[in-house]
Amino acid sequence: MLGRLFPETLFPRKLTPSAEKRLRLAQARAEEAIIRAHVDNALMFVDMLAEDLSFDRAIDSYVRVMGLPEPMASVVATRTLVVLGEDLVPYRRRAQEAPRAEETPGRPPLRLNDASEARFRAVRRA
Repeated sequence: MLGRLFPETLFPRKLTPSAEKRLRLAQARAEEAIIRAHVDNALMFVDMLAEDLSFDRAIDSYVRVMGLPEPMASVVATRTLVVLGEDLVPYRRRAQEAPRAEETPGRPPLRLNDASEARFRAVRRA
């Protein structure tokens, strides 16, 4: 009965190889965009909580609060750490390898060093 409502000619069960390739490429691009958005949001989370939490605890909190499944959680955490680590790599080496995060369009600048220095000053005063 359902065969008459949904004939195979209108809704084939199997995609053509070229359609399957296009579908896989579109899926990969969508997943990459989701990961990029999570990394940007995790960086903002780290920046906002820099005075209260260390960057690794802030990333863990972001992953937990957002409920990211494990394969994606690892990718987001790793890529976030890579962006944060760009500040620790000497400028000469980094300039040869890739553009700075501040030069990447659409990504907000991080104030991580400012917050860390303020926390350090507050500890020294106490």
